[in-house]
Amino acid sequence: MSELRELYQEIVLDHNSRPRNFKEIEDADRVVEGYNPLCGDKIMLYVKFEGDTIADIGFQGTGCAISRASASLMTQQVKGRNVAQAEKLFDRFHEMVTGNVDGDLDFEDLGDLEVMAGVSNFPSRVKCATLSWHSLRSALKSQEAHVTTE
Repeated sequence: MSELRELYQEIVLDHNSRPRNFKEIEDADRVVEGYNPLCGDKIMLYVKFEGDTIADIGFQGTGCAISRASASLMTQQVKGRNVAQAEKLFDRFHEMVTGNVDGDLDFEDLGDLEVMAGVSNFPSRVKCATLSWHSLRSALKSQEAHVTTE
């Protein structure tokens, strides 16, 4: 358990200090602004599609380490996936961090995202971890350009 905790801290700190895909995409097909009033996290998510595939994705914003790390990890995991695969990943990630697991507890298919499982033990941090994901879901569904965790 302590090894998993150390890995979690290492990955969160790394992705917070050096977020991957931390960029604006000027010709993005979808731009979604996300806000978590509880923690003050703010994100702008940029998604570029080729057909139904996420060809490029980036984010900018400010927030706590969990929010930034989750956004960074998310962009790495969904880049190159199609919309259906990204939706499925959203569902699995959301189940994991909210503790609302339907069926098997195996989250190995989440890759590095699995380290975020401990967030489910801290309900006030779930919104931090899921802000970028809700922004992504909105972008995938061509819905609101503004998302809030409230």
